[in-house]
Order: sequence, then structure tokens, then C-alpha cells
Amino acid sequence: MWLALSFLSAFCLGFYDIFKKISLKANNVLLVLFLNTVFGTLLMSPVIIKSIISPEAGLGGIEGHLHVMLKAVIVLGSWICGYFAIKHLPLTIQGPINASRPVLVLVGALAIFGERLNAVQWAGILLGFASLFFISRLGSKEGFSLRHSKWLYLAILATMLGAVSALYDKYLMRFYAPTEVQAWYSLYQCALMGIIVSLLLPHNSKGDKFVWRWSIPCISLFLTTADLAYFYALSYADSMIAIVSMVRRGSVVISFIYGVIALHEKNVKAKAIDLGVLIISLLLLVIGANMR
Repeated sequence: MWLALSFLSAFCLGFYDIFKKISLKANNVLLVLFLNTVFGTLLMSPVIIKSIISPEAGLGGIEGHLHVMLKAVIVLGSWICGYFAIKHLPLTIQGPINASRPVLVLVGALAIFGERLNAVQWAGILLGFASLFFISRLGSKEGFSLRHSKWLYLAILATMLGAVSALYDKYLMRFYAPTEVQAWYSLYQCALMGIIVSLLLPHNSKGDKFVWRWSIPCISLFLTTADLAYFYALSYADSMIAIVSMVRRGSVVISFIYGVIALHEKNVKAKAIDLGVLIISLLLLVIGANMR
């Protein structure tokens, strides 16, 4: 069941990236992100209200809320970097960078939890990093080299923070219900973004003006669905974070196809080869996990 939930999460994440790209075109990044957190909180508000009315059904006290607040800070940092990156980078570049997250998750599991990798998993990690190198080289042909483009660095930082969040999620699912984590971290993100917007927007007169688009609430709808499916997948005792992360990154196929067909992005053949290398890398991670 957890694997089916992972595929549902991946499907929703693909459309989440597409709606982000549509919403952020010539638009104010901070306000789009703030509205995303507002709509996400509204979608989860019944859970928040239930937790307030019946505290025993919530996170279990201050410690639980502090754990989820840390989750909110990590994810918000990843989102801020990722939103700026996806606004300025082609989807066929940003998508594969984000899809390399399972490789970083596995490296984190190795470094933090002392997990041992077999030869197949090491091959997957090496291919994953090779994919990142290739996509950075392709990006330089379109004016997005690591030397000159801060957007590539932001995309990589967003992916790294996302990997930290994924490792932390497995820990949280041992102690808290998926809906409680989703609801409260959405609320804390909304509060944090409200503070950031109130502090930064008055000094951002030269930035893009805000334009309302109906794609903006779609970001929250698809992300909330993706995250709920993801948290429930991790709540299964036999779920494997490396495989769940790998399946979720399959969302890159949906956003990649959109970038090619709808946005007519460049160097498609070379990027498709790189995407193929990345998919092989992710498959090796799964095969290696099943060999243990």
C-alpha cells in the first residue's frame, strides 16, 4: 500500500511543479509562496481545529510542536530556494536537479544513520551525481552555468534541504500522525511566510508585481494531496524512505514532458539522455534496496 501511495504522491508532485511554473511567470515569488501556505493551511484547517478541541488527538504537547516547527523551517527554506529557481530555470533543468534528491537522501542515511550500501546502491549514487554534473553542463549552454547562475545554486540548495526534510520525516512518522504533521507544519509555514512577507515586501519595490492566477490555489491542492500520500506511505512500518523518495521523484517525467511540449524548451535530446541516466540511478537504488 505504501508504494501505491508513493506513486500517487509522485503524480501530484508533477502537476505541482507545473502549476508553480505557471504561477511564477513574471510574478512575485514571495506572495505566490505565501498564498500557497495560506491555501495549504486552509485545506488542513479541520485537522488543526480538531487538535485544538481535543488536544489528546494532536502532537502531544510542546515538544511535538517544536519538532514540527523545525520541519516547517527546513521545508520553507527549501521552498524559497526552489520557487526562485523554478521561476528562472527551464523545467527541463530544474526538474532533474530536484529529482536527484533520493541520491542525497541515501547519502544522508549513510552519514547520519550509519547505513551500509551495497555495490548496486553505490553505482546508483555515482550515476546520480554524474547526472547533476551533466545537467549543470547543459545549463551552461543556456546561460545557467554554476559559475554565473545563482539560480542553479538555489535549485541545488533546495534539493539538499529537501533531502534533509525527507530524512527528518521518517523520524517524525515514528511518533506523530501524518495528518497532524501536515496540518501543523502548514500552519507554522504560513505564520513564518507572513512574517517574511511583512518584513521584505515593503523594501522590494523593484521586484515583480503580484498577478492573481487560478493556478496558484492548484499549487496547494496538489501539494497537500502529494504530502498526505507521502506521510501516510512513511507511516507504514515496512516503508523504505529511499524507495519512497525515489518513486516521488518520478514526478520529474510529468514536468519534463510539459516543459518540452508546452514551453518548447531547448536541448531536449541531451536533457532526455541526462534524465535517462538519473532514472537508471534511481532504479539502481531500488534494486539495491531489494537486495539487502
